[in-house]
Amino acid sequence: MLFNSIQFLFFFVVVTLAYYRLGWNGRWLLLLLASCYFYLVFKPVFILILFLTIVIDYVAGIWIEQSEGRKRWWLLVISIISNVGILAFFKYFDFAVENLNKVFFNLNLGIGLPHLNGLLPPQIAEYMSEAGRVILPIGLSFHTFQAMSYTIEVYRKNQKAERHFGIYALYVMFYPQLVAGPIERPQNVLPQFHEYFAYDWENVKAGLMRMAFGFFKKAVIADRLALMAGPAYEQPGEHNGLTLLVATFFYTFRIYCDFSGYSDIALGAAQAMGFKLMENFKTPYISRSIAEFWNRWHISLSTWFRDYLYISMGGNRRGEARAYFNRITVFLVSGLWHGASWNFVIWGGLHGFYLIGASLRDKWQKKLNIQMPSAAWYGWLQGLLTFGLVMLTWVFFAVGGQSDGGSVQESVLILKKIARLSFSDPIQSALKPAEMWFCVLLIAILMLKEHFYFYISTRRNWSFFALFIFLAVVCYFFGVYNSKQFIYFQF
Repeated sequence: MLFNSIQFLFFFVVVTLAYYRLGWNGRWLLLLLASCYFYLVFKPVFILILFLTIVIDYVAGIWIEQSEGRKRWWLLVISIISNVGILAFFKYFDFAVENLNKVFFNLNLGIGLPHLNGLLPPQIAEYMSEAGRVILPIGLSFHTFQAMSYTIEVYRKNQKAERHFGIYALYVMFYPQLVAGPIERPQNVLPQFHEYFAYDWENVKAGLMRMAFGFFKKAVIADRLALMAGPAYEQPGEHNGLTLLVATFFYTFRIYCDFSGYSDIALGAAQAMGFKLMENFKTPYISRSIAEFWNRWHISLSTWFRDYLYISMGGNRRGEARAYFNRITVFLVSGLWHGASWNFVIWGGLHGFYLIGASLRDKWQKKLNIQMPSAAWYGWLQGLLTFGLVMLTWVFFAVGGQSDGGSVQESVLILKKIARLSFSDPIQSALKPAEMWFCVLLIAILMLKEHFYFYISTRRNWSFFALFIFLAVVCYFFGVYNSKQFIYFQF
C-alpha cells in the first residue's frame, strides 16, 4: 500500500480512529493486524518471510538473555546469520551468480551457475520482475536491520528480551516505518508499545501537519522532478551533457524529497497515535562537509552502521590506518545494502574516500598549522563543494536504481557527457520551460523554508485547518499522481 494513494488515506483514518476507541489490549492487536494488512497489499506471500524472521529473533532474544558465556554469542550469531541469510538469498543471489559466471567465462572454465528463477518452481512467475528476477520482498533490508538491532541490544544487555510475542511482532511490523524506516532501536520503540497514549488533539494536529508536508515533498516535488530526471537516466546515450547535468541536479532533490517525504509521513502517522519515532533527516543539503552530511542524511541507517558495524570492527580505537579501513568497509557495505549493483558499491566507496580524504586534510592542516578562513563566504564555499561531491555520487546511485540494475559503464558515460557539456546545447526534456522553472522554484523553496513547519504554531485550530487545507489543495492541483512508489521501497 503506497503512502501516496487514496487507499492509504482511508486506511490511516480508519486505523487511527479505531485506535483511540480501544484499550491497550485492543490497540496493540489492532496495530499488528493493520500492519499485516498494510504489508499483504503488496505481495501477500512475502509476509511469511517476515513472520519467519520474527519467530527466529523472538526466540533468540529470550534464549540469549537466559544464556551465559559463549552460548550467548553463538545464539546471536545464529540469529544474525538467519537474518542476513534471508536478505542475501533474495537480494544478492543473482548478483553473486552473475559475477561468478563472468569470472568462470573469462577463465574458460565452462561453468554456468543458474539464476534464482531457475531454481524456483514455475508457480512463482507472478513474483518475477520484467527482467526475469525474483521480486525483492518490500522493505526487507529495513526490517532485517531493525530485527538485528533487537538481538544485538539484548546480547549487549542494553535491552531486556520482549516476552510478549505480539508486541515484538509489532516492533518489527509497525506499519508507518515497516517498509522504509526509520530503522528503530528497541530501547526507543518497544517501551512505547507498552504505553497507553491518551487522545491529544495537539499531538494529532502536529502529526497531520507533518504528514501533509511529507505528501507535498513526494507528490509535488519528488514526482515532478522525476518527469525530467527519469527519462534522462533511463536512456543516457540519447541525451546531451547539459540535459544529464540538469537531470542529476533534479535527481539529487528528487531522492531527498522522496525519502524524507516518506519519513515525514511515517513519523506523522505515528505521532498522530502518540508514538515518537527517531528523526531520519535534518536538512542534509546545507552541510559543509561530508561528515556533517552523514549526520543529517538517513540518520537511522548511518547510526546503525556506526553502532553495530564500525564500533564492532574496532572503530578508531586501533590506530589511524585501521580506522580508515573500518570506515571504507562500512561505506562499501552500506552501498551494497542499498542494492545488488556495483554502482551502489561505488556510491558507498566514494563517500568513504571522501571522509578519509577529509581526515587526512584536517591532519595535515593541523600539522602545518594552517588556519582556514572564518568568513561567511568560506562557509558557503564549503557548502557548495560538499553539495557538488554528493551530487556526483548520486549519478551511480540513480543508475544502480534502474529496474535492470544499470551498469557502471552507463554511470561513466553520464559523467563523461557532463564533463564535456556545452551550455549551448538544448535541454532535452518533455517538460516545458515554464515547468522546468517551476521545478527550480520548488527546489529553492525547499532549501530556504524546508523545516519551517516544525515551528508553525497549530495551537489555534483556525490556523491549523487553514494551512492543512492549503497544503491539501496544493497537493491536489500541483501533485503528480502516476502510482510511482517511493524509491527506497526497493531496498
